[in-house]
Amino acid sequence: MTAVLTCEVSGAPRPAISWKKGNQILASGSVQIPRFVLLESGGLQITPVFLQDAGNYTCCAVNSEGALNAFVMLTVWNRTSIIRPPEDSTVIKGTTATLHCEATHDPRISIRYLWKKDSVVINPSSSSRITVEKDGTLLISQTWSGDIGDYTCEVISSGGNDSRMARLEVIELPHSPQNLLATLNSSHSRSVMLSWVRPFDGNSPVLYYVVELSENNSPWKVHLSNLDPKMTSVTVSGLTPARTYQFRVCAVNQVGKGQYSTETSRLMLPEEPPSAPPKNIVASGRTNQSIMVQWQPPPESEHNGVLHGYILRYRLAGLPGEYQYKNITSAEINYCLVKDLIIWTQYEIQVASYNGAGLGAFSRPVTEYTLQGVPTAPPQNVQVEAVNSTTIQFLWNPPPQQFINGINQGYKLLAWPVDAPESVTVVTIAPDFHGVHSGCITNLKKYTTYYTSVLCFTTPGDGPRSTPQLLRTLEDKPGAVGHLSFTEILDTSLKVSWQEPVEKNGIITGYQISWEVYGRNESRLARTLSNTTLEYKITGLSSLTTYTIEVAAVTAKGSGWVTSSTISSGVPPELPGAPSNLVISNISPRSATLQFRPGYDGKTSISKWIVEGQVGVLGDEEEWVSLHEVENEPDAQMLEVPNLTPYTHYRFRMRQVNVVGPSPLSQPSRVIQTLQAPPDVSPGSVTVRTASETSLWLRWVPLPDTQYNGNPESVGYRIKFWRVDLQSPVLMKVINDRLEREYTVEDLEEWTEYELQIQAFNAIGAGPWSEVVRGRTRESVPSAPPENVTAEAVSSTQILLTWAAVPESEQNGLILGYKILFKAKDLDSEPKSQTVRGNHTQSVLLSGLRKFVLYEIQVLAFTRIGDGVPSSPAVIERTKDDAPGPPVRLVFPEVRLTSVRIVWQPPEEPNGIILGYQVAYRLASSSPNKFTTVEVGSTVRQFTATDLTPESAYIFRTSAKTRQGWGEPLEATVITTEKRERPAPPRQVMTPQSDVSSRSLLLKWVPGSDGSSPIRYFTVQVRELPNGDWQTYSSSISHEATSCIIESLNPFTSYKLRVKATNDIGDSDFSAETEAVTTLQDVPDEPPSSVLVTPHTTSSVLVQWQPPKVESLNGLLLGYRIYYRELDYDTGPGRESKNIQNPSALRAELTPQSSFKTVNSSSALTTYELTQLKKYKRYEVLMTAYNVIGESPTSTPVEVFVGEAAPALAPQNIQVNSLSASQLELTWDPPPADSQNGNIQGYKIYYWESDTQNDTEKVKVLFLPETTVRLKNLTSHTRYMVCISAFNAAGDGPRSSPSQGRTHQAAPSAPSFLAFSEITCTTLNVSWGEPTAANGVLQGYRVVYEPLAPVQGVSKVVTVDIKGNWQRWLKVRDLTKGMTYLFRVQARTIAYGPELQANITAGPAEGSPGSPQEILVTKSASGLTLRWTEGDSGEKPTTGYIIEARPSDEGLWDMFVKDIPRSATSYTVGLDKLRQGVTYEFRVVAVNEFGYGEPSVPSVAVSAQTEAPFYEEWWFLLVMALSSLILILLVVFALVLHGQSKKYKNCNGGKTISNVEESVTLDNGGFTALELNSRHLNIKSTFSKKNGTRSPPRPSPGGLHYSDEDICNKYNGAVLTEGLGLNEKPLEVSESEVTDSDYEDELPKHSFVNHYMSDPTYYNSWKRQQKGVKHPASYRYEECTASETEPYFQTVITTQSSGGVYTPTGQPAPGSRTPVTGFSSFV
Repeated sequence: MTAVLTCEVSGAPRPAISWKKGNQILASGSVQIPRFVLLESGGLQITPVFLQDAGNYTCCAVNSEGALNAFVMLTVWNRTSIIRPPEDSTVIKGTTATLHCEATHDPRISIRYLWKKDSVVINPSSSSRITVEKDGTLLISQTWSGDIGDYTCEVISSGGNDSRMARLEVIELPHSPQNLLATLNSSHSRSVMLSWVRPFDGNSPVLYYVVELSENNSPWKVHLSNLDPKMTSVTVSGLTPARTYQFRVCAVNQVGKGQYSTETSRLMLPEEPPSAPPKNIVASGRTNQSIMVQWQPPPESEHNGVLHGYILRYRLAGLPGEYQYKNITSAEINYCLVKDLIIWTQYEIQVASYNGAGLGAFSRPVTEYTLQGVPTAPPQNVQVEAVNSTTIQFLWNPPPQQFINGINQGYKLLAWPVDAPESVTVVTIAPDFHGVHSGCITNLKKYTTYYTSVLCFTTPGDGPRSTPQLLRTLEDKPGAVGHLSFTEILDTSLKVSWQEPVEKNGIITGYQISWEVYGRNESRLARTLSNTTLEYKITGLSSLTTYTIEVAAVTAKGSGWVTSSTISSGVPPELPGAPSNLVISNISPRSATLQFRPGYDGKTSISKWIVEGQVGVLGDEEEWVSLHEVENEPDAQMLEVPNLTPYTHYRFRMRQVNVVGPSPLSQPSRVIQTLQAPPDVSPGSVTVRTASETSLWLRWVPLPDTQYNGNPESVGYRIKFWRVDLQSPVLMKVINDRLEREYTVEDLEEWTEYELQIQAFNAIGAGPWSEVVRGRTRESVPSAPPENVTAEAVSSTQILLTWAAVPESEQNGLILGYKILFKAKDLDSEPKSQTVRGNHTQSVLLSGLRKFVLYEIQVLAFTRIGDGVPSSPAVIERTKDDAPGPPVRLVFPEVRLTSVRIVWQPPEEPNGIILGYQVAYRLASSSPNKFTTVEVGSTVRQFTATDLTPESAYIFRTSAKTRQGWGEPLEATVITTEKRERPAPPRQVMTPQSDVSSRSLLLKWVPGSDGSSPIRYFTVQVRELPNGDWQTYSSSISHEATSCIIESLNPFTSYKLRVKATNDIGDSDFSAETEAVTTLQDVPDEPPSSVLVTPHTTSSVLVQWQPPKVESLNGLLLGYRIYYRELDYDTGPGRESKNIQNPSALRAELTPQSSFKTVNSSSALTTYELTQLKKYKRYEVLMTAYNVIGESPTSTPVEVFVGEAAPALAPQNIQVNSLSASQLELTWDPPPADSQNGNIQGYKIYYWESDTQNDTEKVKVLFLPETTVRLKNLTSHTRYMVCISAFNAAGDGPRSSPSQGRTHQAAPSAPSFLAFSEITCTTLNVSWGEPTAANGVLQGYRVVYEPLAPVQGVSKVVTVDIKGNWQRWLKVRDLTKGMTYLFRVQARTIAYGPELQANITAGPAEGSPGSPQEILVTKSASGLTLRWTEGDSGEKPTTGYIIEARPSDEGLWDMFVKDIPRSATSYTVGLDKLRQGVTYEFRVVAVNEFGYGEPSVPSVAVSAQTEAPFYEEWWFLLVMALSSLILILLVVFALVLHGQSKKYKNCNGGKTISNVEESVTLDNGGFTALELNSRHLNIKSTFSKKNGTRSPPRPSPGGLHYSDEDICNKYNGAVLTEGLGLNEKPLEVSESEVTDSDYEDELPKHSFVNHYMSDPTYYNSWKRQQKGVKHPASYRYEECTASETEPYFQTVITTQSSGGVYTPTGQPAPGSRTPVTGFSSFV
């Protein structure tokens, strides 16, 4: 640029001007520097100007008058210019256009950008789409066609201005082609002509067109993908006949694919015959005259129309015969059973499908044979010949080949006796295809007439027999004669008799008899007799000589088996003696060797040996059975006993038989047990039934315990099973319960056929396998989902879903279709479902979806049983975006006279990503198209409109925008006023009954006042009665609405509803609630649950179920419907098994009669019996619940096999009889025949002890239909309860009512414990516990004790019998200091049980105190005082004392006072506690922790006599006696005077008896003391408790039995081992006769004196027995009221004779010397 500096100067003379910068002259009149020019005006021009030219310049004016200077400052800026101008550009509609305008300028100045479009200035603030950035770049978002034009960028600044221009073009997708037309091509039936009008190209040339088609409403797919853009018509070929098509076209430019044209009308192509044959033709021989043909339809694309059926044709394979045709008139049936064919013949079969246009192509032929049949002709030229006495030979020719009807498997030779036609002998002969066939039957009966025949057989069975021929086997030597016997036995003769042989084996021509002296063959004589002679008298015998006599029958073949016997002449034979010395050896599982010593032969030879045995359970009560017999071995001493059962206990006995008869039985042998062996047989009656989809139920009859052949604990069963259709491994299951009758084989494949076998095993090995049985698991739901599930969104509301089939191994049945489960992710809680019927369609178009929503989609397959597993993970696909719905909840919270604030919420259906919002508004009175429009961002939810006219109505519209464009606007009216309020609630809210359905209703209302602010929306709330909360149904109901359909309600449910309105100010109150309205009923949502079907009888089943949930009934339940039908693919007994290769054919094989039958049941029932069903058929049962509207969905099918049912009733008339202490015998009658429901296979006996069923119940199983059994090994004397149930193949019947029985008593077990206490030097208390097992009523106990070493040379054995169970203690008072004793105790019921024994040593115990010292007794008027001093305390301190007393009338020490404190040194006993007239000695024993110590020295004897009262004086007694006598005489005299004849009852001495019971007193330890008292005391005195004092305890003598066994080891130098008993008959004393009150209050009047040899007082303690006094029967103690004689006591005698036994007086033992009465005798 150029800079001009001015400098105007005036002066005279004219000044000279020059310019300087600094000191440098730039221009003057004489100086000229480039770029600097001095102007005429005096100014300075600088051209061009550079930045370095900036600075201070000086203008100098000089003339002659002087000089002047003027200064000027020059500033230089950089020039403003555009360095990055905008460029011509093309953008896609909706995207952002960027126009750059970058300028450079001096940093010291500012610049301004100005953009113009087509010379019109652009104002960025007027549109949110346009933005000018700081660098001048112009951004235009959401470009559209209105943005096309020339854009100029101008830069304005102090440093200069600049401008540039560029062209902006906006291109877009081409528009959709118009007027698309589709017409059939008349020249080609499978093509369509399309034509259209070329569309707007979107400012970008069309590159090509795309043609899509939809076939039969299927998803759209591209058919032509690259059509020339110049074309406006095309021929679409390759279409399928009989299908409907729609077409659409779109154009593609450089932007992309444009919108599709409107779809054409649906166009159907004409039908044509199927173009492909059916596929997968499978033929299988079903019977010998039928073939089952199965196929699958042609591919769906080849149907060319709707299939109407199939034509099947067949003919003999390889022959030119004509075809036979069968028409299958249903396309749903893809099988055909071709019948009435020729047996065992190959056929050629083809199948074609047809539709309305005609018959399609036939499939390639398949060939198949009919199954084999049985031969229809017998073998020819049959000849038979007897070869010998047991063999017949057959010769024959085969039947003609055409009559064999299959593969010749061989021949069967048949022979049966004329008199026993059921006893047929069969021999199988393999076929021989060369010449004449031959074969033999052996082991026939000799000389027997047989019918013979031959037949040919194939796999299905036997052909007809040849004509029977009669033939007799040849003669042979006869068998032995029967019953050889001897009579009329004399010295020189005898008569021999016999019977004809059982096995004649020919014609008996005579008999041969011979005899010889025993052992001398040279003396043999023989006679031949006629065939009618059955006896012969032998003469000429030597007397008293033993002969061997032989008899044999004779036929033409010679002499038969010889029967012989020995006999002595003149000596008649006798019964033989029993064998002895049985010894068993060589024990094996099935045999044992029995050695024995023969018994007396009865003077003749032994003809037979008989072995009997007890098997299994041994005992005297068990029965003996015959095990083995051996004949014609007279000298046998060893027998092999065969045919024994392995692992079984045996006990043998023998008898021998001669001509007279059998001997007595030998003594039983020892018990043996045979060795174990594997089981011999397999379980019987093996059947298999379908249990579930993955299990089979195998049943069998277990082995009886007699066939275990081993330890029962080791017996079990092994099941093996394998798949029939695969070479799969054999699997095993082991059952260790030997009584198990059934097993469910689990974890099998669904819908699969298996073969199974079972065997029994024990510890040694396994038995044979059973026959193979077949079973098929039940059809189930698919166990895997469809594969390869893919989803593709094809529009904003449609998703195309495709999948592949479920793997065949996982289908588990016939796939009936697929279900698609889909839901909007994060929006829907429950998925929706869509069902695709059929297993050929594997794609579906999901339509009606929400736009731009993410969906989770799963696919599952289903069978008739139910739904399979849904695919996982779910496929996720989003529908395409679309223009959005309107924003919601548009309100105006702030309204002023000139401004309005508008607020909205995003659309409920955004249908894509919201890119922004548009607000448009206008005066309501203005032109409808004149809106003021404002666009805001996607995050903005409000806008304020200003500069409005007050008190005017404005219409506002808001709309949202997505990638697909602007959506539908939401419009509202607002008045610019400040006079507003909340609206009034709606009125007249009602629900017309006519608009109420089961799940929806119509709600109507009348809006209330809007409060001068228009209503924006309504909110509806619903409440379920009776207790539901208010729930908001919708809060975005249009402000224009006056009604709303309320959906998703529950049927048959009561509701109330209310409404409120919302305007800009807020919400109104809720309206009044509607009247309660009840939705209508609907069909129940759920079927009955837990449906269980069980066989009830052989022709009925019991159906049981649980009602549906109440909330699913949807109304009033009226009842249930039971659907049932027969399934024909299961086989029962006697039916031909079907092998079906194609599992899907099983569904097809359901017979036409298999349609469901229906039974209605009351709603109150949950069980129903279906009757009159067919036996041995499998039925399918479904259930529904129904109300007045209809039925619920069906329940899951349940299958049941009919024909087998458990017995309906229990066994009858049960009797329980006791056999012994351990056995009960049960008998019963079977259940009534009409309730058995099949053959009874056995019974189960449940028995238990009546009080403890839970612990003791046992089960015994009888696997035979016997009606008696013995229960063994029971507890003795126990009441048992018994129930019995019968079972058959189907299961167990009900138990009978319990019956009871009690086993007999037995000996008890040993006492539970044995304990000792209070052990002193001479006494102790022994106690014991009740037996654990009483095994009866306990009668008492026996206590036996003896020293372990002789005492004073004598060994005592003392036996005490105690009657009753209440007394389980005993006090022993005759011990010897320091001696160890053995005590034995045993209980008794009907016999004594085992002993419990223990050793105990008499005191003093080691460490116990020493004896107290200085014992002193003093007597006073009231008592005796005993004093002592403490002795040695032992190893522990003394803890107390006891006092022992010894009465003069007994002589034995006994504990008298216990628990005396250790500090005491004296003790006083009242005289009233002692017995009057008895002298006592006392001693003191100290006690410490170790026990009782050494007793003190006895005190002096002190009498307990007190001064007698007057009524005991003699004179008082005499007066009383005389008075009594006078009174008696007066009474007698009065009786005589009255003449009465009553006899006076005189009292003879010793006749009037009073029983005196001896009471037993208990010590503190609770023990009874034993005492023997020989003196009768008639003075009553008592011992009482006082200061721990108790009277010396005495047992009731009636409750005790005593016995001494004194064995002196000095006599004869030997110790005797036999026990010598001392017995006294016990009294019958009950427990109630001995009480504590008796012990404490009354002194026994009698007692026994212990009689022990070790006690010196023993010898003097017995009174002489009165002579002549009769021994009382009861051995009670008796006294006569009028006699002073001493009572009778039995004399006790102890003898020392070896082997002697005690015998009461008057009953001497044999050979013994009777001792003098009243004295003890020692010999």
